Amino acid sequence: MRHLVQGNEALFLGALKAGANFFAGYPISPSTEILVMAAEQAVKDPNFKFIQSEDELAAANAIIGASLAGAKSFTATAGPGFTLMQEAIGYAHEVEVPTVFLNIQRVGPATGMPTMPAQQDIVQTNYGSSGDYYPLAFYPNSVAECYRYAITAFNAAEESLSPVILLGDAFVGHLNEVVDLDDIEVEVVPRTRPPLGTGKRFFTGLTHDDAGNPRTADAGVYREWLNKVKARHEKVAAGYSDYEFSGNPASDALLISYGIVSRVVAPLGSTFALFRPIRMFPMLGDELRNQAQGYEKIAVIEANDGQYACLVERELKRDVIHIPLLGGRINLELAKQGLREKLDVEVP
Repeated sequence: MRHLVQGNEALFLGALKAGANFFAGYPISPSTEILVMAAEQAVKDPNFKFIQSEDELAAANAIIGASLAGAKSFTATAGPGFTLMQEAIGYAHEVEVPTVFLNIQRVGPATGMPTMPAQQDIVQTNYGSSGDYYPLAFYPNSVAECYRYAITAFNAAEESLSPVILLGDAFVGHLNEVVDLDDIEVEVVPRTRPPLGTGKRFFTGLTHDDAGNPRTADAGVYREWLNKVKARHEKVAAGYSDYEFSGNPASDALLISYGIVSRVVAPLGSTFALFRPIRMFPMLGDELRNQAQGYEKIAVIEANDGQYACLVERELKRDVIHIPLLGGRINLELAKQGLREKLDVEVP
């Protein structure tokens, strides 16, 4: 049956469909609706556990502990809270904990512009914690995709044994669309191994062997761990190479955008070629290179000051035009103005 559903609501319902049964969070706009729905779910369902923590650090560590105890766990936050969670995210990568972080972005830095929409946590998503690690991250652009990729995020977490980031923004999170969520079929990956915290292993953020014994001076142990994790993440990511591409042989320019901005610039598909990454990280390097062939100009339109554009430049090893939409102003006219100025073309 078709219903009017909000993006944040779809994220929460997708998490439930994936089998999530533990939520810890701290209220922060524009993600607070997810916390409220989790609290209501805990009242209705005694098997669903909920904690409103004292801060975002506690929430991040709570969902890690819940996962170690066998739960499918998640939290929801926005940019400032996501920053506070970075140390815990790094720890979860070190001890190989499957869990999900929903980050509904707003303008930063710091507490920024609540609750103006933005895409300002892109670099933080990939490089926020210390050390070498390989996060998987997805970014839907519709209510239906919020539901689908919430399930996908939990699946990828179980398969990669790592925290997975699901990005949104104030527009996507608060978007209302009529959808039939029952028509969206996504296979759910179950928890396939017993609870991690069974007393058989010590869980430490230090470099450790398979039993959890610290090996902080053993470079061989560290390299073995990193190679194992890297290979696993590459294998899992290969199963989720999700993107959209619309070629345009009449144009010499390819526009790259994601999340809500991809919907804003969609009308430009009659003038330019369009590429939308859904799996943000690991980056879709091969896919980007293949689709960028034949286009003289590459422009990234995003609601930050070129965070993804810089990463695209690194992947393609060529200059990329940055078109930032800043200060919560994400609209087609600003995008057209940027294209006119940076590409020196007429945009209808």
